[in-house]
Amino acid sequence: MTTLTSGMASLIAPVPLLATVEPENSPIVLSGVLLSLVVIYLASKLGAEVARNFDFPPVLGELVAGVIVGVSALHLIVFPEGGLSASDSVVMTVLEWINHLSPEALINVFESQSEVVSVLAELGVIILLFEIGLESDLRQLKEVGIQAVVVACVGVAVPFAAGTVGLMMLFHTPAIPAIFAGAALTATSIGITSKVLSELGQLKSKEGQIIVGAAVIDDVLGIIVLAVVASLAKTGEIDVINVIYLIISATAFLIGSILLGGIFNKSFTAIVEKLKTRGNIVIPAFIFAFFMAFLGNAIHLEAILGAFAAGLVLDESDARNELDELVKPISDLLVPIFFVTVGARADLGVLNPAVPENRAGLSIAVFLIVVAIFGKVVTGWAVFGQPGINRIAIGIGMIPRGEVGLVFAGIGSASGVLDKPLEVSIIIMVILTTFLAPPFLRVAFGKPLQPPTTGENLTESSTLPGES
Repeated sequence: MTTLTSGMASLIAPVPLLATVEPENSPIVLSGVLLSLVVIYLASKLGAEVARNFDFPPVLGELVAGVIVGVSALHLIVFPEGGLSASDSVVMTVLEWINHLSPEALINVFESQSEVVSVLAELGVIILLFEIGLESDLRQLKEVGIQAVVVACVGVAVPFAAGTVGLMMLFHTPAIPAIFAGAALTATSIGITSKVLSELGQLKSKEGQIIVGAAVIDDVLGIIVLAVVASLAKTGEIDVINVIYLIISATAFLIGSILLGGIFNKSFTAIVEKLKTRGNIVIPAFIFAFFMAFLGNAIHLEAILGAFAAGLVLDESDARNELDELVKPISDLLVPIFFVTVGARADLGVLNPAVPENRAGLSIAVFLIVVAIFGKVVTGWAVFGQPGINRIAIGIGMIPRGEVGLVFAGIGSASGVLDKPLEVSIIIMVILTTFLAPPFLRVAFGKPLQPPTTGENLTESSTLPGES
């Protein structure tokens, strides 16, 4: 009986969520995560509803709601990466008051809670890209493949060259910081753009497929550019072998995933037919999606690329329509965490000219914003052989930098390459391009497309998943 009791006690005893968490603090970390999720879900839903009432993409509402609950306003959802402490978090203040935490315990709980929320946000964007892959048409994506490659290459080359040269000539910025800032201009947030396209009913349009394809390629090119400038920042030299490895692995990964799609689909269908318990479709699908995301991460690409490739592959399977419906509720739970946290991390305080250290960055920021917008808008005119295509929409769809741009800024800051004015200017550029693109994309496309008369079940209606 004693053995059984001790065994039961070990089952219900608090298990640390992270290795860095003290066992006695684990329940408090869980409380912080739960309270943060309450704030995130409330903010995302209210923001999406308000945006929808004003005929804006709901994702814009989620981003703005994130700004309101984040570091720029209410300090409900904050993260230590921005130099903030536990005392800056309202959630941590509540937990400290309830649990009478010591300063050391409070710091431990804050860091652990923030890490858990960040991991959930990463899972959210992985699932978002898996869902976008399912909603994309692989055959049509292949048809616009060459155009997508051209758009992506122009979208990397033009802002990178214009940003780097402009900073060096107009602001006398040293070469390596200028190159790093130019590299930050090459980014495109596929998560934000693809979500807006889905909400506007344009994901499967020719423009939408070109944008998504170009954004995926742009992400790969961005990773390669980041590897180049990061090695340049560390050693002053470019690691040619690493660059070649990234190019080969990225190309092989994406093309190989698509070419082997038929084999994967047959195996997936056979497995689904043999499984008879709940989750017989969605669990194997997520095993495949997470494994592909793991492979993408393991070969030093991005997990989201693997998830997107998995969605593209399973889009061709017989169970695609049913799988698409099963993924939506999971997406509804995790994707808002990603968008709200992106907004919560955006510190609009860098726009305040009353702060002396911001002033030098504001003029540079204006230049970077102009380059960031026009450097992507021109990509629409790189499309060839597509008469009547909406070139403005394609260019605008490539504008948002989102989390990808913040990664560039974060690595540049951590490496010590960027001084404060240049770092501030990059952050301002990332924030404004992220928030300007969704409403501009809405204007560029006009009214959402009507569902096709063939009765095809497309998810790119103007309603959000789960809404009628």
